[in-house]
Formats: sequence, structure tokens, C-alpha cells
Amino acid sequence: MELTFAHWVYAIVTVSVIATMLFRRGVVLPVIIGTFFVAVIYKGSLIAGFQAVFNANLLAAKELFSIFLIISLMIALLNSLKDLGADKRLIGPIEKVMVNGHISYLVLMVTTYVISLFFWPTPAVPLICALLVPAAVRAGLPVMTAAMVIVIAGQGMALSSDYIMQVAPMLSAKAAGIDKAMVADKTLVLSVITGVLALTYVYVANRNSIVKNGNHDSNLNPEDAAFFGVANELAATAEESAEIIQRKNTWGKVFAVLVPLSMLGVMIYMFSTKLTGGSGFEGTDGAAFIGGVATLLLVLATVAFNRIHALDKISEHLTEGFVFAFRAMAPVIPIAGFFFMGSSDFTGTILSLDESATKPAFLFDMIQAGQAYIPENAFIAGFGLLIVGLITGLDGSGFSGLPLTGALSGALASGSHIDPSTLAAIGQMGAIWGGGTIVAWSSLVAVAGFLQISPLELARKNFIPVVASLFIATLIAIIIW
Repeated sequence: MELTFAHWVYAIVTVSVIATMLFRRGVVLPVIIGTFFVAVIYKGSLIAGFQAVFNANLLAAKELFSIFLIISLMIALLNSLKDLGADKRLIGPIEKVMVNGHISYLVLMVTTYVISLFFWPTPAVPLICALLVPAAVRAGLPVMTAAMVIVIAGQGMALSSDYIMQVAPMLSAKAAGIDKAMVADKTLVLSVITGVLALTYVYVANRNSIVKNGNHDSNLNPEDAAFFGVANELAATAEESAEIIQRKNTWGKVFAVLVPLSMLGVMIYMFSTKLTGGSGFEGTDGAAFIGGVATLLLVLATVAFNRIHALDKISEHLTEGFVFAFRAMAPVIPIAGFFFMGSSDFTGTILSLDESATKPAFLFDMIQAGQAYIPENAFIAGFGLLIVGLITGLDGSGFSGLPLTGALSGALASGSHIDPSTLAAIGQMGAIWGGGTIVAWSSLVAVAGFLQISPLELARKNFIPVVASLFIATLIAIIIW
């Protein structure tokens, strides 16, 4: 598609957003203004600009609502468990393993990687954030560090190879016209190299803030205490009747066993379907399964403790969950709306275009227009594909850019004298790592939401370790392959 003035405006706004993020400033204002002007210029109508701002936010809200919903349900469940005191009982056995912050770091890393490799990070996040992170924080691991571990090991290391599901290698290989197995094997190696390097960087950079002797509330700084709810728990220890105390002791023990067993049952069932050749629980399907189980556990826990007041109490828990999710994640919606304009899958809706009209892809169109200017050199081609992948990841998906990086791999391979499977693997790494770990409107909002931290700050902290590790892994790939 021929580049228009609207494409260049979109590019200018994109660069300004990235610069604003690097300076740790909010980017909601520039993306809203950018959405308005891109639409006005492309359609030549002031009215179209107003409509596009609303349509972009509405579309983003629809696309992200599944993440908002799972956050709300899990927060509601955790609040109901706090009523019973089951949350403290729940993490008791895990705390015996997570004896300090350093071991907690390793446990979070391995667990997140394994679960995400089988199920994708979307269904893995609520399991890990609900069961493991509270114990890790109490043991001495800062909340932000825990969030970085989960995102890098899950949305980065596990999802970038997608070695079990192999959806990503299939998309890359099909576009490049090569064998899927070659791409899958190389992305697995590169994903592990990148993940280990990034996680090592994060550990070294944060080692002084990790507590060596854990399992004490005194380890918690104000930010971590706010997440863990220590202050609220202490304030809630007012005088209670003997009947309420007895009910909490009884049902607290029950749900401290029932909740982890239920989640374990979910994991076992999902593993069994995967081992028998099933594929019905990737992405949002897995999150829906976990969300449904969490909702029923919420009902049971609320009824067990509140009895006749359960009809009102469950509404309070759900309201608290939704209020928290939208208060924490609302800024992500306009940001995602702007970057959805980079893909032709969404511009038709945002710009109110007819079905028969050509759908612009402001981001992808510019990348395709510039591919002819990439010199035929192995190093330039390799790092060029990495940068293209990172740019396509700005839409927050990662997967949407794979057909483009795959096609470019096939086109550049002969002239640059490098195997197309290597280029496809590099492009896939850039797209998925870029779309899942360093942009605040991607699936990392789920991690930030559960852990009650800023998604923009989490993305900013991930930027240096992720990008530096990707460049090192790309250099290794070009040299050895």
C-alpha cells in the first residue's frame, strides 16, 4: 500500500510515545491526540477524528476485557479467602520451600517457564500470581522483581519459542516457505539464551533488594506490604465473636486445601489434554477455564463464611475486583487503541471504513515499504529482522507481526547468505519479546494488575535487560548458524 501523510504522522506519534516512555512520563495524552490526527488526516474529516478516538478505545476495551475479567475474578476470590484467613494458611507450605528471596526468584522463574510453555502465559499468570507470588514476597522478593521474572520467563522465554503449541513457528515458517521444525528448534535455543541473560541481568541488578532471610513481615517495604495486604490484615484483627473465629478456623482450613487442589486439578487436566494431543486450552480458553473455577470457589468461600449475608457480600467482592482492575489498567486502553491502528485487522473498525475499502496498516505498511532498503548482509539482515520484529510488537500482540517477519526472512535469505530459518527465528524472537515484555498494553497488564504495580513502570524496567539480551542472542545466532 502506498504510504500517505497519515502513515508519517502515525510514525511520528509512535516515536514520541517511545521517547515519552523512556523519560518515565505518561503516554495517554499523546496517543489520544495521535489517534485523532491520524484519523482526521487519513479520512479528511474532523468528525471522523472524534469517532476514531471513541472507536479505538471501545475496540481496545473489547480486546483486553478478558484480561480485566480474569484479574477481577481472581482479586475477588483472594478477598473472599482473606475473610476466612485462608490466604495465610494457603501459602504456609509454599513458604517452607521459599525460605528466602533468592530461592523464591529461582522457583518463580522455573515454575513460570514450565507452565507457560505448556499453556501460554495467559492462563499461567493467575495461577502463579495467586499462589506463588505472595509467598515469594513474604520471603523477601520485591514485588516489581517478581513481576519482571514472571513476564520475562512467561511472555518472553516460554512464549517466544512456543515449542509445545508451535503456533508461532508455524506462522513464521509458513510465511517464509520453510520447514516449521527448523524454526521451532532455533527459536527454542534463542529463547533460552535471551531469557537466561535477561533474568541474570534482573537478578544482579536487584540482588541488594532481595532479602536473604525470609518469611518475616518485617522484610516488606511499603510497596510490597501494600501488595501483600499486611497492613489490612493487621487492621482487621479487631475483636471477633467466638462463633466467627471458629467459623474462620474451620472454613479457612478447608479452603486452604480446596483452592490449591482445585488449581492443581486444573493444571493436571490441561497437561493431560496436551499430552493426549488436545489443544483446547491455549490462550483465552485456558484463562476461561481457570476463571470459571475461580468464580465457583468465590461463591463457595463467600457462602461458607457469610451465610445469609453471602448474597450481598459476593457482590461486594466482585465490585472490589472490577474497581481495582479498571483503576489499575484503564490507562492501557487508549494506548492499545492507538497501536491497534498499526494493523489492518483493526483499522477498518476504528476508522469506520466500508467492508470493501482497503484497510491501512499504518505500522506494517511502513515496515514493508522500507524492506527494500535493507542491505544484503548477514549481520544487517539479522539485526534488521530483529528490529522489524520489535517494531511489529508495538501492537501488543507479537503474533500479528510473524507473517511479516517470516516473509521478510524468505526474501532476504538468499542475498544475505544466511539460512531463512535463522532469520525467521530472529524475527519471531523480536516480535514476541517486543509484544509481550516491553510494551505496557500487552498481556503483561495481567501481571501488573495482579501484583498492583504500574504496567508502564514494569515495561520500562524490562526494556534494557530484554533488548540487550535479544541483541546478544541475535549475534550468537548469526555467528553459529
